[in-house]
Amino acid sequence: MNWISAIENELNNIEIFYSIATISIRKRTKRNKKELKVRSSGIDFYSNDYLELAKNEILHQQILNEFIVQPSLLYGSTGARLISGNSDYLSETEEMIVKEHKVEAATLFSSGYNANLALFSALLTQHDIALVDENIHPSMHDGIKLSNAKKLKFKHNDLDYLEKLLQRVEEHCFIAVESLYSMDGDYAPLNELVELSNKYNAALVVDEAHDFGVLGYGLGHQLGLQCKVFATVVTYGKAMGMSSAEILANKLVIDYLINYASTFIYTTAIADFHVTGLRKGYQFIKENKSLQESLKYNISHFRNSGFTSSSNKNSPIQILKFESTNQLTKIKNQLELVEINTFAVFNLQ
Repeated sequence: MNWISAIENELNNIEIFYSIATISIRKRTKRNKKELKVRSSGIDFYSNDYLELAKNEILHQQILNEFIVQPSLLYGSTGARLISGNSDYLSETEEMIVKEHKVEAATLFSSGYNANLALFSALLTQHDIALVDENIHPSMHDGIKLSNAKKLKFKHNDLDYLEKLLQRVEEHCFIAVESLYSMDGDYAPLNELVELSNKYNAALVVDEAHDFGVLGYGLGHQLGLQCKVFATVVTYGKAMGMSSAEILANKLVIDYLINYASTFIYTTAIADFHVTGLRKGYQFIKENKSLQESLKYNISHFRNSGFTSSSNKNSPIQILKFESTNQLTKIKNQLELVEINTFAVFNLQ
């Protein structure tokens, strides 16, 4: 059976799983076959556009005005950053981000996925170990897989379980968590995680994808921990309504990634017209605190409307659980009929 036939066969059985590390196709738990759909109009309960900046006309006009003043910002980047793709505008924007987050250094990646791939695949080796919260994003898992490091999961937000693992570890150790978990809408105990990482000399990596812009520049920044963790990933495809991501760390780590991270070295640099959006987005969030207040009001209104959510009361991600797949599907379809867009997650375990 050739590759095309194998792929067709797997799709027909809806049991497809791609392995980046081995470039093979293996069977996995049955799942619903997915298809691409155009984004629907209606009330948004399913996107990551927490502050509604993706369609904010005032922000868009500010970005457009910048292009009018500096038309050269519309040029393409022409190549990888280590060759021809770096620019003064991009470097200045990264310096601005460093100052805003009050960290030592930062570098930009095309997405949060690629940022996590870079961190874990470049910094971990087969002699290291990664202790990961069981609910972390797949990009972290994939980065660890590419590094050939050993990986152990700990129960979600369970500090006692994590400490027991740390007591057994002899290798260089990473701890991987998210500040706000997208599948549960709950926060990580960052203060306690920092204490544990210091106690056992482990490197704590925090993905702030869903929290950046919601709690200022993220939970770690709000708690003053941004320089007490090994590295932070902030992404711009959620609350800022754009795309790409920044890794924040000390200068040594950033220099290492620039020289050894494949997802940085072997990709075309992000063009200045996109970087313009990031620079204006930071400015807009900083100058419009009412965006976060409006989000807090919406979250509070939702939770006080008779719904029982298992998520944190301050989280922009509010989870409603149902007793059966049929009930979940029925409710989702009924909401679509009245143009309320939601996303259903089916537990297939």
